[in-house]
Amino acid sequence: MAPASTHGEHFAEVVLVRHGQTDWNVSRIIQGRIDQELNETGRQQATKVARRLSEEAKPAAVYSSDLKRASETAQTIAAHCCVSDSDLVIDRALTERHGGLFQGWTFDDAKRSEAYKVFARGGRDQEIPGGGESLDQLSERLVPRLNAIAEKHKGERVVVVSHEAVIEEICRHADPTISVGRKIPNTSISVVHISGSDGRWILEKFGDAGHLIGDGFPHSTL
Repeated sequence: MAPASTHGEHFAEVVLVRHGQTDWNVSRIIQGRIDQELNETGRQQATKVARRLSEEAKPAAVYSSDLKRASETAQTIAAHCCVSDSDLVIDRALTERHGGLFQGWTFDDAKRSEAYKVFARGGRDQEIPGGGESLDQLSERLVPRLNAIAEKHKGERVVVVSHEAVIEEICRHADPTISVGRKIPNTSISVVHISGSDGRWILEKFGDAGHLIGDGFPHSTL
């Protein structure tokens, strides 16, 4: 993995890590903001990605969504990478996309519902029924926060532990041509170089789960 200096001292290297597996991932239930804990497989995955990151350049900080599945993954990474408690930041701006009406539904049930069919036909400004976020709203929440993190950590590496929809939107902002059909496995790594001062984003890596070779992953859900 290339160091942040590859793209100049004004860029931060932001390493995006999806949280480890939960029981709802296995059952294909849409989690959204519902606060599920890691299962045993998820804890093992968190340890594997933490060991991988500990063998690379030390991050200046670890930022995490406030949800348990992300914060537990982040704590494991911080411990293996010798990141101090003061540099482990729980940040609600990095929380998962709100799944609205469909939170707690199985993905298959959601796809069969008329409400989901109507939602799926909409564009980026289409809000999820029941108080969920549109993709535009998700981007408006994430982009300023990532720019602020990058501005604070110019020339440094930071780890951001978050969720599938969040990481997908961040990577899509960096490279609008990216295929949204590609998977972001649990504890996979994506890398974006961000210059917070001028808004330049460069996608380097997407959904790399090389540290989990041989492990199985659930299908993607919100």
